[in-house]
Amino acid sequence: MHVIERRYIRNFDFALALSAAAILAFGCVAIYSAAGTRAVHYVERQLIYSLVGVIGAVLAASLDLEMYQRYAGKLYGWTIILLIIVLRFGHQSKGAIRWIGIGPFQFQPSELAKVVIIICLAIFFATRQDEINRLKTVVLSLLYLAIPMLLIFKQPDLGTSLTLVAIWVVMAFVAGIDAKYLLAVGLFAVLLGLAAWCVPGVIKDYQKARLASFINPSADPLGSGYHVIQSRIAIGSGRFSGKGYLKGTQRKLRFIPEQHTDFIFTVVGEEMGFVGAVGLVALYFTLLWRALNIMAAVEDVRGRLMSAGITGMFLFHVFVNIGMTLGIMPVTGVPLPLFSYGGSSLVSALISVGLLEGISMRRHKISF
Repeated sequence: MHVIERRYIRNFDFALALSAAAILAFGCVAIYSAAGTRAVHYVERQLIYSLVGVIGAVLAASLDLEMYQRYAGKLYGWTIILLIIVLRFGHQSKGAIRWIGIGPFQFQPSELAKVVIIICLAIFFATRQDEINRLKTVVLSLLYLAIPMLLIFKQPDLGTSLTLVAIWVVMAFVAGIDAKYLLAVGLFAVLLGLAAWCVPGVIKDYQKARLASFINPSADPLGSGYHVIQSRIAIGSGRFSGKGYLKGTQRKLRFIPEQHTDFIFTVVGEEMGFVGAVGLVALYFTLLWRALNIMAAVEDVRGRLMSAGITGMFLFHVFVNIGMTLGIMPVTGVPLPLFSYGGSSLVSALISVGLLEGISMRRHKISF
């Protein structure tokens, strides 16, 4: 028993844990600046969410891959049930029904669904390695993904739906699915997207407006293009070293909506400038590098695929969130992981880090 414990401690990835902790602490600093008069309230709640997330991370790290395989089906089933409950009884805010109220707090099942889908797809692909390139396997994996994705899209939550697609693509590639199938799925997704755009009511008007403003934000500078224009102004005004902490004028005058959640990167760009932005990106680079290192080192296929899914999820979030604040990606409401204010997204991100640590500690198969 002691030998196993020493093995686990030796394989604990401290760089991964420290980079995640640094991003979280940096996020609290940015939230304090972004939240204005309610700064203390938001930071206190973020710290509470952090504590819940750390507990979840410890639990995720303590379970071995056999346990995940045993309960993957039940996790998937309960996730689908929660997503259905949200649509029927969920709390509505800003035209979306994404939350279940738990006392003073709100829980967003779609955030947890991302982690569950990563676990379930990893088990699915790992148990079908001998037939990974059969059409039946590809189609079944897509059906496995389609049910939660459609339920989340109906909330509506386009950003999380696209995140699930990105997770599938990365995991399918690492699992060894042939490029012809990946290209075929990509083509099908494009055609499906065009059909959804043309059919009235499938994609909401505000979602269409956001995609249109990505191409030309100045076409509606006070409407759908407002977020992107003000975000660019804020980040550009920070220049090399920023205006100074708590001294951002765009932030102080509330020109940027949702600046403590989806657009929090603008606070970093304006107040800490290029230096602060590069520092944050460097922390994410470290996090992703360690995740890739775990993926490359783990001997179990299930662990390798879970690591790939988590890496793909984090990479997609970081690229899309920072990209939309710079105007190079459409606004989709994707949070910056471990950094943006938000309970469910923070807890799910910390659980993902815990899952990576658990995989890292068990990267070598134990033999007697």
